[in-house]
Formats: sequence, C-alpha cells, structure tokens
Amino acid sequence: MPRKSNAGTSSTIGSNPERNRSHNRRVVLDVVRQLGPVGRMEISRHAHLSTQAVSNIVEDLVADGLLIKTGRLRAGRGLPPIQFAVNPDGAMTAGVEIAADHISTLLVDIGGCVRAQRTLAIERNDPDTVLPLIKAEIEAARAQLKSPVPQLLGVGVVMPGPFNVEGMTSVGPTTLSGWLDFDAVSGIGQMLGSSIVLENDATAAAVGERLHGAARDLKNFCMIFFGQGLGLGIMIDGRPYRGANGNAGEIGHVLIEKGGRLCSCGQHGCLEAYASIHALTERLKAAGIHGIDYARLEQLHHDGHPVVGAWVREAAGHLAPQIAMLENLFDPEAIVIGGALPPSLLEDLIQAMQPLPLSVARHRNRSEARLIQGRTGRFTAALGAAALPLLETMTPRLDTAQAAHRDLLNEEISRAG
Repeated sequence: MPRKSNAGTSSTIGSNPERNRSHNRRVVLDVVRQLGPVGRMEISRHAHLSTQAVSNIVEDLVADGLLIKTGRLRAGRGLPPIQFAVNPDGAMTAGVEIAADHISTLLVDIGGCVRAQRTLAIERNDPDTVLPLIKAEIEAARAQLKSPVPQLLGVGVVMPGPFNVEGMTSVGPTTLSGWLDFDAVSGIGQMLGSSIVLENDATAAAVGERLHGAARDLKNFCMIFFGQGLGLGIMIDGRPYRGANGNAGEIGHVLIEKGGRLCSCGQHGCLEAYASIHALTERLKAAGIHGIDYARLEQLHHDGHPVVGAWVREAAGHLAPQIAMLENLFDPEAIVIGGALPPSLLEDLIQAMQPLPLSVARHRNRSEARLIQGRTGRFTAALGAAALPLLETMTPRLDTAQAAHRDLLNEEISRAG
C-alpha cells in the first residue's frame, strides 16, 4: 500500500477567523444539504449561527455556485422567506476505487446524484499501470455528461489496506502491488491537477453508506465491507475513525484459528481466509469453477450451488462472534454489512448469522436491527470515495470545530487574565 500522506487531504488552517469561516461554511452547507430547500432563519436555528452570519455565508455560497435560490415559501403573513438548496450543477466529486482486479469510477454531484459510472477490468494493478487509467477513466466519465459540466471539487481514491505495514504490504491477491512508499496523494494529484483524498476501501464504504445508504440516520456504526478481502469502516459521531496510520478496522486480519488457513498477509488463521470473496472464489476454483465475477457469483448463488451454500454457513459462523465483539468494543447503533457481494447472497449470509451472540447491543427497548444490509451495492467503495471530498468540503470537521472552540476559550481566559 502507498505511504499515506496528509498532503492534499485538507488545506492548511490559517488564522482563527479563516478557520471559523471555513467551519461555518461547512455547517451551513451541511444544514442545507440535509434540510433543503430551507430559509435563512431555519438555517440559523439549526447551524447555531446568527442570522446575519448565515445571510453572509449563504450569499457567498450562492456566488460560488454551491447553493441556489428555489423561490419563496408561502406561509403566514409578511414577505415569504427565500428558500435555498444545494445546487446539483454547482460542483461534483470523483470517486475512484482501485481494487486488485478492477478500477471503478463515479462522478457524483453535490446533491448526491451519480452522474456517471464506469468499471474497467485490469490485469496489473501497479502505479505505472493504474495512474494513466485513472486519468483516462475520469475523462471518459466527464465526457458522458451533458453541458454544462459541474466543476470538480476533488477526487477521492480508495484502495484496500493495510497502509505501509511491514510484512503485510502488497502481499497476495487481495492487495495491490508496487505501491510501497509510493506517495499516491502527490502522484495522482499532480497527474489530475486536483486535490486528492486517499482512504482505505472499508472506511470509504462506511462514508458512502453514511451519506447515501443504510446509515443515513446513524452517527455511530461499524461497517463490515466485502471487497476481495474483508475490511471494517468505523464511524464515530458521524466522522470516520482512521487510527494513527489510517489502518483502523483491519478486521480481515484478526486471527480466528491458530495455525489455520494461510492468509494473503502471510499469517495463518485470519478471518479473511474464511469470510471473504477471495476465500469463496478459492473454494469454487477447487471445485473446478473458474472465471468468477460478480454476475457469475450471483448466478451460482441463485442456482443454489453447494459450494456457495457451504461458504455462507462457514463465513457466518466466523462473522457472528465478530459482530458481538464490535458491539462490545464500540457500542454502535448498528452494524452495517455490504460491499461487492450480490444482495441476495448478502441477505443469506445475514440470515445465517442469526441469532447473534449476546452483547451490549441487546439492551431493553431496542427497536432497530443489530445487523443491517448495506444499500449502496457493489459500488459502495467508489461511492464512498466520491463522498470523501464532499465530506471534506460540505460537512463540519470536528477538529476544526474543536480548534475554534479552543481559540474562543483561550481568548476569554486571556481577557480574564
């Protein structure tokens, strides 16, 4: 995996007024994105900002093309308030998933609508091969759009982890080769002339489900993600938890059987060696079935192939205890499970895990399911990739908000002193 650089992931925070202004713009955009069409007074109430501040920010965002006026709300006496909404033609983001055997590319407008979608099968996944393909695929996707083409806010790039881990990097068929110590943010950013956000695929998938899928109403959840391998995205208070080096959530490399099957990371007995698409395709190959892609896997499951059924039972047996472990560790609102498995196969896997082991999630008066099927499908990671620049641009960043609060507190202490 590439060396994770913070360059290009966010702009340098300058003076305190600049920091506050950036944060407030994010707050206003997030309120309008969630509630729009909405008027200034309502924005002010939800954003906890003064009406004058909201008015100034809204005018700036309209001038930047990110918000549009949608008319006046007819209600009550007096002049009806002007309503504002996110401008779907104002900007878009690109999401690129680099997987072991394919590249998926999405263009998503800031209203959350997928404008273009492409998938390209690849035989090699090293940087020299992949980088020109990324540029060509984004250009081809943009060529599909009708004029005027929205401005590109940024590009999210996701790939399987772990990132820069000695002995576990670029090993096996579920990972990428030749990316060790390659600065993907800088390399891809220079090639495209755009800001780049780099993330592992499972974390990006969780962001995608949070903004567009089954987790829209969840702020604290975990997502088990099926790529070729198995990953985990963790969302805490509506923000992705990445860990110290961007490797939080490598659940696929949790040891579940001492001296068990060989995993692509070099260890024996990892969860990924049993409960992953790669593990399923290896079992099918052993049964003489080759050339497994998404459509073929969907057909085999539909036909009730015994190898697929056996994998479902084995994978469910290993995953169910991990669900309870995650619940005990993070106390999430729910666990979302999704990714590149066909929906019907994923549904059977969830059913095979029932009943789930006892955990802290079995509290009184619980109304929601503990385990939820993802809704964004096989393009979950690419959709999450496209959501990453949106998350950077249009949602309040907790570190920025906390920094602004510290500045205000320090100013008050200074005045008091």
